[in-house]
Order: sequence, then C-alpha cells, then structure tokens
Amino acid sequence: MQYPVDLHTHTIESHHAYSTIYEYVQIAKANGTKMFATTDHGPDLTDGAHPFHFNNMVVIPRICEGIAVLRGAEANIRNDGTIDLTDYHMTRLDIVLAGFHPCYEVLSKEKNTEIYIKLIRSGLADVITHPGSTQYPFDYEPVLEEAFKHNVAIEINGSSDMNTRKGSTQNCIEIAKLCKKIGTKIALGSDAHICYGLSNFSHCMEIIRATDISDDMIINTSPVKVLDFLESRGHKRIEELREFFK
Repeated sequence: MQYPVDLHTHTIESHHAYSTIYEYVQIAKANGTKMFATTDHGPDLTDGAHPFHFNNMVVIPRICEGIAVLRGAEANIRNDGTIDLTDYHMTRLDIVLAGFHPCYEVLSKEKNTEIYIKLIRSGLADVITHPGSTQYPFDYEPVLEEAFKHNVAIEINGSSDMNTRKGSTQNCIEIAKLCKKIGTKIALGSDAHICYGLSNFSHCMEIIRATDISDDMIINTSPVKVLDFLESRGHKRIEELREFFK
C-alpha cells in the first residue's frame, strides 16, 4: 500500500458512524493498513463522543493484532479559535485533528481565516481537517503559510465531495497547490465512518495527481514518518510503536 497509515477514522462512539475499533483492525489486516488513528468527534458536536471517551483512551492497546492504533480525536474548532477538548484530554491523545463542524454559528470568510490562524498558533491541533469545505470559506494563503511556520499538517480528506462536502474538489485542489508552493505538510485521512472505508484514498489520489504533490510532503507514507511528525509537534515518544516499527 502506497499510504499505509490512515489518520482520520470514526467509530460508533460518533453516533453517525457504524463500526468499532475491532472492526477497523480486521479491515486493516485485510487491506494492508499498518497504522490508523481513531479520531472520534469532539463533544460539542450533537452526537460526538462524550468527554469520558477521550479520558479513557489509554485502555486501547498500542498494537491490536499486529495493527498500530493511534489514540486521537477530531476536535471541533470553536468560533473563538479554541477546540472542545480540555488540557487533560490533550495529555491522553497521540494526535489531535481539528475541523469546522455544524456545532456553532457559521461565520464570514474573514472571521474563519482569523480563527484558523489563532488555532494554528495555539499549538492545539496537529492536523486541520477537510479545509476545502464550501461551508467554511477562508483565505487560503495566510492560513497555509501559518501552518507551515507552526508545523501543522493540512488534510486532504478522502470523503470530501463524495458523500459529504459536495462541491469541494476545486477548493481542495487550490489548497493542495498552495501547500505545494509553500511547503506545508499534508496528511491523508479517509474520514471513514464505517470500517470498509479505512484507507480509501481514491479521492485523495485525484487531488494528489491533479497537483503533482510528491510523497515528501505527505506524512502517511510510513508509520515512522507519522511518529516523527507527532514528536516534532511535541507529542511524547511512543516507545512501543517505535520498537514495533524498527
């Protein structure tokens, strides 16, 4: 598999999703995925995970039947530039994604740009999810430049313009082009809401081919590259996974 890591998946803890971590592990074993992050929605979303879900993620084994599992969340970006996770949650997580979701009032392009920049500067998010959404416009260049400066990855989302965020493909292409120009890191996420979507990067590949992005920019090319990225972001070294992927 060209990209053996999926950094964006949802389980039944997000009530509009349909699979368990166990089921994702079985699909990973079948399709060649080496590592995935389980990243359920933050609690501000109507059917997002309860805060206790993130408190208790330490019970998830680092390696499940030969598949590495990162403990993560897809936090909701609040209109003040913060996210719906506490400092305590952050100490329990290996990776934090953050994106705009329909939890709050939809704001202007100018305000969304300010919110993204504030969030990126805060250091709270490792990856910005589905930025191509037409519902949340923003000024691409200053946000992507800020992401480059602060070592925050920008997601190419595997579900955008398929079952969700219709009409976002051209936005995704423009964002990817600017990431290439600026040098901003890119993360791939299937945004799977059922285990059968794990590592389905077909839509991501359309964007990659359209913009001729090299694998040097994409952190999903190996589990080690993902671990290096997370450590560069200040996350603790996960010795068990480092040993596993020697």
